[in-house]
Amino acid sequence: MTGENKNYDIHRNLIEGCRNNDRKAQVRLYDLYYKAMYNTSYRILNNPAEAEDIMQEAFLDAFRKLNGFKGTGSFGSWLKRIVVNKSLDKLRVRKETESLEVEEIELEDTTQTDDSYAGNVFGRIEDVARTMETLPDRYRIVLALHLFEGYDHEEIAEILNISYNNARTRYSRAKQRLLKEIEDQKAHLINPINN
Repeated sequence: MTGENKNYDIHRNLIEGCRNNDRKAQVRLYDLYYKAMYNTSYRILNNPAEAEDIMQEAFLDAFRKLNGFKGTGSFGSWLKRIVVNKSLDKLRVRKETESLEVEEIELEDTTQTDDSYAGNVFGRIEDVARTMETLPDRYRIVLALHLFEGYDHEEIAEILNISYNNARTRYSRAKQRLLKEIEDQKAHLINPINN
């Protein structure tokens, strides 16, 4: 049995155990995924306490709705979608509470779509993640979904309930803003007296 098949069997057995309310299986599945799910939520919400709450709620929902998981994709992808949706719902509630409006501008994106240069310009992933925390929600979310969670523009449009062109435009603007923030930080480090 290959390592990949063995992993699949372990997860399948844990999922079946969870379906039968086996607490040990639930704890084991939680231990396997909680860090990744917390990080996903945190990148969207930019708030550690809210991300922790969302992560916990997502696991509770997943365990309650486990019969809805058909096994056609990975359990991690299914759980991540729950976390992303709950995080976005929390963000919408927060925005309504704070009476903020989200910019929805339909423009054709004419910028370069190749992200291959991003690794060289952005630098270390930790620096990118830290800088992303300073960006407005509309930019931070689209960057997190694309760069860290691996969603394409079509999936992001569906998740955020916006048009495909708007998703691409927002991503392009977010990437430009992120690059500017990183350049500004580097300039400040090089010449802190003038900044």
